[in-house]
Amino acid sequence: MIFNIFFISLLVGAIACATLISVADFRRRIIPDAYLFPLMLIGLILITFFGFPISMRDAVIGATFGYAVSAIIGFAFDYFIRHRSPDATPPIGMGDIKLIGVGGLWLGPNGLSCALIIAGVTGAIWAHAKKQKFIPFAPFFLLGGILSLIGTIILL
Repeated sequence: MIFNIFFISLLVGAIACATLISVADFRRRIIPDAYLFPLMLIGLILITFFGFPISMRDAVIGATFGYAVSAIIGFAFDYFIRHRSPDATPPIGMGDIKLIGVGGLWLGPNGLSCALIIAGVTGAIWAHAKKQKFIPFAPFFLLGGILSLIGTIILL
């Protein structure tokens, strides 16, 4: 009984962190570490003690893959954009890179790729509909992550 209550309270905490991350990124275009690190710790606790939602091996591979690939892409974009115009803003920030790493921890490499595809498509639709050049990435990535997590749970 206590085990189930602890599990549910961790999931509620993860939902609260994800909501706060989305709201902060949507309003201020920043992802605070104060919400991101608890989301990572909750994921580590769930994977370590409950085996939810994926195995530890997949979580480590997903987190490493997510952080490394997004960091390489982010720094490459930053380098080429600043090379063309020193005053330009980079299209992906460190908060987005850390969020993708945490998403890889929660989802593994397969779920992370699905979440990134969903985030890219929904973000592009949003940007086109609102005629915006820059969009907040976190709400779309977390939507893709939730849909991917639900798909992972259903397929288990």
